[in-house]
Parts: sequence; C-alpha cells; structure tokens
Amino acid sequence: MSNATPWLSLAIWTPIVAGLVVMATGDDRNAGKARVLALIGAVAGFLVTLPLYTGFDRSSAAMQFVELTPWIRTFGINYHLGVDGISVLFVLLNSFITAIVVIAGWDVIRSRVSQYMAAFLLMSGLLNGVFSALDAVLFYVFFEGSLIPMYLIIGVWGGPNRVYAAIKFFLYTLLGSLLMLVALVFLYYASGGSFSILDWHQVRLPMLAQVLLFVAFFAAFSVKVPMWPVHTWLPDAHVEAPTGGSAVLAAIMLKLGAYGFIRFSMPIAPDASLYLAPFMIALSLVAVIYVGLVALVQADMKKLIAYSSISHMGFVTLGFFIFNAYGVEGALVQMISHGFVSAAMFLCVGVMYDRMHSRLIADYGGVVNTMPKFAAFMMLFAMANAGLPGTSGFVGEFLVILGAVKHSFWIGAAAATTLIFGAAYTLWMYKRVIFGAVANDHVAELKDIGAREFAFLALLALAVLALGVYPAPLTEVMHVSVENLLRHVAVSKL
Repeated sequence: MSNATPWLSLAIWTPIVAGLVVMATGDDRNAGKARVLALIGAVAGFLVTLPLYTGFDRSSAAMQFVELTPWIRTFGINYHLGVDGISVLFVLLNSFITAIVVIAGWDVIRSRVSQYMAAFLLMSGLLNGVFSALDAVLFYVFFEGSLIPMYLIIGVWGGPNRVYAAIKFFLYTLLGSLLMLVALVFLYYASGGSFSILDWHQVRLPMLAQVLLFVAFFAAFSVKVPMWPVHTWLPDAHVEAPTGGSAVLAAIMLKLGAYGFIRFSMPIAPDASLYLAPFMIALSLVAVIYVGLVALVQADMKKLIAYSSISHMGFVTLGFFIFNAYGVEGALVQMISHGFVSAAMFLCVGVMYDRMHSRLIADYGGVVNTMPKFAAFMMLFAMANAGLPGTSGFVGEFLVILGAVKHSFWIGAAAATTLIFGAAYTLWMYKRVIFGAVANDHVAELKDIGAREFAFLALLALAVLALGVYPAPLTEVMHVSVENLLRHVAVSKL
C-alpha cells in the first residue's frame, strides 16, 4: 500500500529535525526553551506515527506506506521504507516512549540540557528508521547510527563508571554488527545485485550458506537482545545510564535484535532457522531460568531490573523459534509489553534516585508511608513485570507458554518457571523498598510524586492496563503478517 503522505519519512525525520533545532538552542542559559522545543518535537513525532496505525490495512501481509527513492544508483541502494503488521507497532512504541522520556527528564537533567534532549530525539528518528527500512544498507546505517546517541547519553550523563559502560556497550554491539555487514554483502551478490530485503526473502540458498548467514546475523542480533552469554554489557550500561537512557535502552534498543531475527534470520535463512531452533530455544531457556535466578540476588534495583529484562527477552526469542502463531504473536506482544513495563520500572527507580541518590535496596524501606501515590504506581508495574493477569505482562507470556507447550510440554514447563522467578525477584524487591516501617531519616523526608511524575507514570499505567485487558488492537494488526512469515518458513521446509 502506497500513500500520498510520506508518513514513514515524517516518523523518521520529524524527531531528527526537532533534535537539531533543540541542539541549536545552545547552552544551559536556554535550558527552558530546549525543554519546551524537545517536548513539542517528541509529541509531534508521536502524532505523525498515529496515521500508520489508523490507516493500516489489517487484512494484508504486504508492506504498507511504502516509499521508494533511488539513493546510490551505482549499487542499487534505495531510500526504501515500508511497514508490515510487525514493524508498525514498534514505530508507535518508540515514538511514545520518546515523549515519556522527555517529560521524565524535564527537571532532572541540569547540565547540557539541549544536548541531552536532542540525543533522545535523534535516536528516536534513527530507531524508527531501523523498523521501517526495506533496503539493507539503509537498515545498517540506521542500526549503527542509533548506537551513537545512546553511547553519548551513557557516557556524558551517566554514573561514576559511565565511560567504561559506554565503551563496553559500543564495542559489544559494534563488533557483533561487523559480521552482519559481511552477510549483507554476500546476499547482495547472491540475489543478483539487490539490497532489497524483500528480494532477499525470495532467494533460495543452499543449507551451508543459510547456516553461515544465520550465524552472522546471530552475532549481530543476539548481542542486541541481549541473549545469554553475550548479555554482560547490559547491566553495566543500565546501572550507569541516566534514567531516560535506561528506559529507552530497555524499551526500544533491546527490541532491535529480536526484530532483526524476524526480519532477516527467519525469512532469509528459513531452513537454518528450523535446523538451529533447538540451539536458540536452549539459549532462550538459559536466559529465562538462569538470569532470572541471577536477578534474585541483586542488591541494586537497576541491576535487578536489567537482569529481569534479559530474562523477559529470552521469552521473546523462545516464542520466535518454536515456529507457531501462538509463540510468535506472544513474543511480539511481550516485546511491546516489555517496552511499557521496563520503561516504567526504570522510571520508578529514577523517581526514587532523584530524591535519595541511591539505587540500593538496603537504603530504602517503608517508602509507602511517605510516597503513597508513587507506591501505588510501582505496585502496578511490579505486578505487570511479574506477569499478573489483567496486565500487559501476562498476555505475551501466556501466549508464548501456550505455543511452547504445543511445541513440547517440557519446554513449556521450563518457560513457565519465569512466572515464579519473575514474581520472586520483583515482589521481593518491592516489599523491601516500599513496605514496612520507615527505614531511616532519608525515607522519612521523601516527598510524593508531583504532577509531572504523575503524568508520565499514569500514561504508562494506562498502556499496561489497556494492553492487559484488551490486547486485540495489537494482535489483529500483527496476525496476518505473522501467518505469512510462518507460511514462508514452512514452505521452505517442504
């Protein structure tokens, strides 16, 4: 489906242009102006993505809102954009979270305000580019480009070890992507000189080539998810990143790897994907179970939520590689839900950190006595993180477990342990931080959330409850595209 209005270009370039305008406001003497312009840019960036959802044809698996303009003619590289029922949801999620993060950082960031806000806007545009690029070179440019703002956000506004965390984040993700670049060049020649991702989906390759391609894509995407054992950069990055950085890192950037598997690995190397599915399932279960246990022993709230993210993303890769509609749709719902819930959890830690300048669970206790409104919000997000029915966290996990049991009872049973571990580490943390008597003078002096904090927590709470109670608006959009993907993989098997 083509469209007269270039909505995808607007989704990409509106926040990027807004980011450049915000940066042009200069130093912190104009901080107020930078904040207002950033909020206008972020809200505008979200509004231009809404027609992608309202105008989406749910009965078609084809790419919609397609834009195609020659870019580098010599090599057949095009500015080629389009979304299907899978990618359109992530463009919306990304733009929504960007607006939330701008509001969340309003008073908290005091130095280099314009650069901080601009970094998030630029990153939002680049991430929308990743989700809508249909040309492999364009995808790679956006994929790598989105690293730069996050590297700066961690390295400039992060904690005491921010430089170490930023460099570790950058090196891990960059090194993984180099093998992907080799795979893209190979596919260019294998497809007769095309960089179109959709053309590559139709290329039939021998098994050995598919396995090598799968390994190359795995190197790039597993680091981004991150899958065990290449997950060690994530807790460091989260702990050192400012609150907004952690929210976007968990809500959006971790989704790039999972999205890569569903856009590249599964359709381009379908035989290898089926052949290596047991390996992917095993790694996913290690993430769900082992990393869930690691989360239980964390003393730092941010580290606990970071390990929780790795465990939840293990559920996503598990859902993809059991190759049934329950699993894949459940994994996609889990990705969207995790975007809301993980962002909310990190923002809750940020609210407390802004007041106490500590993330250690032991420094808190009895917060409900001084911050009752905040405690109510955090309770909802903790329950969603643990997968309580009625919240968005339950829907995706339930569908993946259904799909896993259909695939193999024992895999389903192992996956279901996440409900136990998730409840254990999330609720134990919540109990120690929020409940009980006031632990110390610092907690006694805490002030409850103001209007700004109430606003962004309420928006996320609405999203978590709406998706938990009525997930159909999401599943209806993705259903035909998921069926088409599974049919494509199954046909290759015949």
